[in-house]
Amino acid sequence: MKKFAQLIKTLDSTNKTTLKVAALTAYFEQADDRDKVWTIAILSHRRPPRPVNTTLLRQWASELSNIPLWLFEESYHIVGDLAETIALVIPSASIQTDKSLTQFLEEMLALKAKSESEKKAYLFQNWKTMDYYERFVFTKLITGGFRIGVSQKLMTKALAKATELDEDILAYKLMGNWDPNIISFQKLVLEENKSDYLSKPFPFYLAYALEDTPDNLGEVENWLVEHKWDGIRSQVIVRNDELFVWSRGEELVTDKYPEFHSYIGEIPNGTVLDGEILPFPNGDIGTFNDLQTRIGRKTISKALLKKTPVILKVYDILEWEGKDIRKLPFSERRRILEAMVQPLAENTDLPLQLSETMEFSHWDEIAQERERSREVKSEGLMLKRKDSPYLVGRKKGDWWKWKVDPLTIDAVLTYAMRGHGRRSNLFTDYTFALWDQNEQGEKELVTFAKAYSGLTDAEFRKIDAWIKKNTLERFGPVRSVTPHQVFEIAFEGIAISKRHKSGVATRFPRILRWRKDKKIEEANTLVDLKALIPGPISNND
Repeated sequence: MKKFAQLIKTLDSTNKTTLKVAALTAYFEQADDRDKVWTIAILSHRRPPRPVNTTLLRQWASELSNIPLWLFEESYHIVGDLAETIALVIPSASIQTDKSLTQFLEEMLALKAKSESEKKAYLFQNWKTMDYYERFVFTKLITGGFRIGVSQKLMTKALAKATELDEDILAYKLMGNWDPNIISFQKLVLEENKSDYLSKPFPFYLAYALEDTPDNLGEVENWLVEHKWDGIRSQVIVRNDELFVWSRGEELVTDKYPEFHSYIGEIPNGTVLDGEILPFPNGDIGTFNDLQTRIGRKTISKALLKKTPVILKVYDILEWEGKDIRKLPFSERRRILEAMVQPLAENTDLPLQLSETMEFSHWDEIAQERERSREVKSEGLMLKRKDSPYLVGRKKGDWWKWKVDPLTIDAVLTYAMRGHGRRSNLFTDYTFALWDQNEQGEKELVTFAKAYSGLTDAEFRKIDAWIKKNTLERFGPVRSVTPHQVFEIAFEGIAISKRHKSGVATRFPRILRWRKDKKIEEANTLVDLKALIPGPISNND
């Protein structure tokens, strides 16, 4: 456990990717194989189930540290992290543990079935035998919420350096439903499997955001234009009559999209497609809100498949007839892709559509096409140079994304919560509301979105001071405030949602500006918000 805690301390103390990779690499070169497996599991979001709920953790930590629960709760709200608070308030003992990470995790798995008294005794015994960082890590594992700013990709890069194995192959090896309590490091990482290469994806090529108009990109004739679809960027691989679906986050998600298995026999072996997974209810492109009903589900039921089917909106081909064709110009890859997709159009049941490319004579025409993006349910446009190869990562010059301007609405601040990290002592996480009429015909404020970004540090400090003077009620870390402050809220998309009190879900809400010039009576209404939803809205929505 000491080595793992030291690793977390190192990772937690730097923002530099090179230092994080170096620390992880050194750990994987030195740690015990069983601890390596558990570390891989933890950093790839395969944590053991939480054996103790947070209410009990707070009570017991308060008792062991000999401070009143109210003081512990206040400290927790200031610190902003339960594990960190517990690590700070419980004094360390002179006796130090020598148990390994694996031993602790095996004990946690067994702890879930034990009684409350046994759980309490276990925590008291172990909390007192650890230093600060060991206690912090131990409690993080107990809570089941281990997030330390290290992506699975970064962890995989370090593991590749330590083992001298191909990073893409390792990414595949670490996918699936393997059990860290059973599998060995040899089986998980070191054993070579031919199927590893069968499923290997290509690194994704990412576009840069176009901040201004595209006039300075040169001759418009050198560019192809297509709509930027709001779904899940994916590579779909068909090799040896097997299908593999990879997300842009390098996660193997084949089992999440069973309808794509119909590609086998239709799409030739030795093909890798790059495209966007889109919801397709009722034979039309849905919203990202529709897609969220499928994201994160462990199993995809027949009812869900029927309610929210998906398609692949394909826009590039990276492998054809078993050959890597990424170095070919984009226009040539598109010719190959279109020739492959065209005969498949007759099969209307195949969940595959070609993303149309367009050519224009003037940049003004492209700007006009961008303006109609929401009509076709896209986020804007992609501009791709005709002669561009398919590169690796985010490269500036050949691919640009030109998103539509965000939707905006003026809303009233109604609730506030403390932030996290360097903002843990300020109220920076806000809830906003719009005007609506209740059943009695009276105006009332109805919450519709939360946002915590978009203001300067100075503005956050001013609002924090105002919140503390204008608090109406306290609900744990949350405060309701006097309705007074108006903010302009920007968001990328909007859709009807039965999960929200307002009946509306917004996508990527953030604060655009503090409207000191507006009174709350001038804030927008829910009717105004719903008017931004594309398409007709029934009275039942």
